[in-house]
Amino acid sequence: MLTKQTVFLLCVVAPTMALHAQDNFLEKWEARTTATQARQPAWTPPLATTYVGLIQVARADFVRQFNSTHATTWNYDGSKGICLIPWANTEFDINLPPYFEHSSPTVVNGAGDMSFLPKYRWLSGNAEHGNYVVSTGMLITIPTGSYKNGSTNASLAPTLGLGKGFGRLDVQTTLGATLPTGNTVKLGRPIAWNTTAQYHLSKYLWPELESNATYFHGGPNDGKNQVFVTPGIIFGKFSLRPKDPKSRLGVGFGAGEQIATSKFHSFNHGLIVTSRVLF
Repeated sequence: MLTKQTVFLLCVVAPTMALHAQDNFLEKWEARTTATQARQPAWTPPLATTYVGLIQVARADFVRQFNSTHATTWNYDGSKGICLIPWANTEFDINLPPYFEHSSPTVVNGAGDMSFLPKYRWLSGNAEHGNYVVSTGMLITIPTGSYKNGSTNASLAPTLGLGKGFGRLDVQTTLGATLPTGNTVKLGRPIAWNTTAQYHLSKYLWPELESNATYFHGGPNDGKNQVFVTPGIIFGKFSLRPKDPKSRLGVGFGAGEQIATSKFHSFNHGLIVTSRVLF
């Protein structure tokens, strides 16, 4: 038989204890994230180059590309999602499947592949302690795409990331290879090398210039290289709670255009628009 004291505990004390435990968990998570990011430079993530530091953000990109026949493809989400810092020096990304919309009536619209990215930051120093980052990651792609909007096989893409700051200027570069788990004759093993130079012009203004290069090994484009120069600009972070010094919540956005500089290129004038909620 339930007593009044038992009913009181069930109705009042237990929910209060659960809420307190939840608040305590979130506070510890935020404190750990803040401490982890305090040991690295405060650079903003580039448009196309993978960020070499650790970031906690919900991100969605929108990409428009023109191919050689002037057909347009829109990529909604840009294979972005949510990035979390669950432990010190560690990041784990959950990238949602993008959706592709093609202007060509012969190409079927549909979803792309889902992916995950565990990343570990091996070395770093903030602006007062060297202003640099060394990290590695392993992009894991799952073939969830519909029709020909995704890969036929899962793949692993180990990546090395390096970054160095020089006052307001920073340079971030990543080098990685995509290794399919099967059907390598058709898919090949492309190597991607992306480099970004950013300048922190003002508190909320980050102009940048990227070089996005892919070197094809195997597959239908074996021996070919594809290089884009990508000028862009990023705005943020704009705090959503400016009166709360402990609040991490903020937003950022930006845009840029991938301009082909190599003779071979599968598309050109790729417009990239990025939106970010940082927390």
